[in-house]
Amino acid sequence: MKEQLQEAVDLFEEVMIYGTEHVVKNLDVPIWKEYSPEQIQVLKILSAYEHLSSGQLAEVQGVHKSAISTRLKKLVEKELVQLEKDPNDQRTNRVSLTQKGMDVLSVSNEAIYENIEKIFKDRIDEQELETFITTFRKLKEILLMKEM
Repeated sequence: MKEQLQEAVDLFEEVMIYGTEHVVKNLDVPIWKEYSPEQIQVLKILSAYEHLSSGQLAEVQGVHKSAISTRLKKLVEKELVQLEKDPNDQRTNRVSLTQKGMDVLSVSNEAIYENIEKIFKDRIDEQELETFITTFRKLKEILLMKEM
């Protein structure tokens, strides 16, 4: 089981690396010229978590707080995210998506979906896709339980 798990981890990492590279290189969408992949990732993270402190956001994105600070400043200027005081701790700001941020993320997600659909068309059948979905739902559930 240990060898299979190691192979699964390695494959997952490789798919993330090659998938990200493919999307960044091959998407010809105006939004991807206006916003960096890191900025889009911040929007995706906030979409998943609803709101986070900048420290939590840095932790989830795996970067230093100074990198998040720079990204957030740009995203606030572009009105894609907003900062508000945390009602439980007035010393902390919560970051959340604005409607404009949700709209930008929606356009980006649609472009990514269309690109991936072209790649997978006629290469992955419905049964393989269903197995993939079932496995990733289970992994997500396990990871969300781990956070509690």
